[in-house]
Amino acid sequence: MRNGYELFVRPLLFSLDAETAHHVTMRLLGQSSQFDVALSALKLFQPRPKPITLFGLKFRNPIGLAAGLDKNGVAVSAWAALGFGFIEIGTVTAKAQPGNPKPRIFRLPEQQALINRLGFNNDGADAIAQRLAALRESGRWPAVPVGINIGKSRTTPLEQATDDYLYSFRILRDFADYITLNISSPNTPGLRELQEPEKLSELLSAIGNEAGTATKPLVVKISPDLSGTELKAILAVCEKNGVSGIIATNTTLDHSSIAPQLDQAGGLSGAPLRDKSTALVREINARSTIPVIASGGIFDAESAIEKFHAGAPLIQLYTGLVYRGPQLLREIMDRL
Repeated sequence: MRNGYELFVRPLLFSLDAETAHHVTMRLLGQSSQFDVALSALKLFQPRPKPITLFGLKFRNPIGLAAGLDKNGVAVSAWAALGFGFIEIGTVTAKAQPGNPKPRIFRLPEQQALINRLGFNNDGADAIAQRLAALRESGRWPAVPVGINIGKSRTTPLEQATDDYLYSFRILRDFADYITLNISSPNTPGLRELQEPEKLSELLSAIGNEAGTATKPLVVKISPDLSGTELKAILAVCEKNGVSGIIATNTTLDHSSIAPQLDQAGGLSGAPLRDKSTALVREINARSTIPVIASGGIFDAESAIEKFHAGAPLIQLYTGLVYRGPQLLREIMDRL
């Protein structure tokens, strides 16, 4: 049975091109974040709480907002009002950048999927830090954990990637309850090479040295397209460097489920990613004690519970939220 968002709001948003619809949504949520009355109205969607504590943080419930929806941290208070147990903004890069040429987001409604090749379009670490500082001063900072997802600037050579991440880390860490290192987006050339053990070890070691004793939980977001051997090597590096969590997964370059006439270059998310993401969550859980945050193909209570049964204590929504709306949170929580 379709909910009110699917019946009334989604047809309006889907009458616009995907990126315009996204900007309209973010503008409305950003404006709502500035007014207590609007935030109170959004709280009508909130599911009942089901607290969980993980890597020293208390989450109101196990459902988080995945990075990519709120790249610039403009609607943090609104996401919390809607009932998310945690919020991850970004991906943020050291340098402001426009991203890839448009069009760069494509809906595939029959497959309940999205393809994007945005390319880390964002305002840059300095501007986003200023925005978060203003939010904190406003008194509307959310009472749930806020993660900040950081990535490499497109113009930064791969051999200078560590310094690029370190810049963003230094600027943003005071606003983050945890930091996610995005080393797996398929839309920044060469980025996935940072999943190689030697490069990942260098990056994690540098972040750890920078954090010193004032450490924050560090999370690594990985690709769903890894081989078993590659995953084993990544887990070994993460365990050695004390990584707090792994997000499984980013978007996939496996478009085998998409008809050629509908296909586009970019990362595929949504229902076609469900099985691959769940399998990776299960494999990580079998091989490592590092907690997994599951993301990929969560569209209803059944697909969410599948991720929990695979061993993930937390999940994140993105494409499912686009198609199902905020009532998806309550649907999942009611089943839990």
